[in-house]
Amino acid sequence: MALINIETIGKKVAALLGKMEPPQGFEILSYKRNRGIAVLLRCKEVVWVREHGYLEEEQEIGLDELPKLLKTLIKREFPRSRKLRVYQIAGPEELNQPRKKL
Repeated sequence: MALINIETIGKKVAALLGKMEPPQGFEILSYKRNRGIAVLLRCKEVVWVREHGYLEEEQEIGLDELPKLLKTLIKREFPRSRKLRVYQIAGPEELNQPRKKL
């Protein structure tokens, strides 16, 4: 997927989640693809969030808590970024595949 402006990530994520079925999700990566946030649907109301970059964390949260958490994670992982990459993934097996590095 193309580069997306950081201010519109919230709207893009909401649109993606509305169209997905478990265990689909998406991955938000920096321009260089060396830091990121992965979000997978566990069921219709629970999401699994993995942060990799400055911190390595995993957590399960409710779907209603996701916007606030994403805002916090984006500020921590991408402090100087203006554009981010968003990839739609079919399941957890696609998370560990290597992405092209710049």
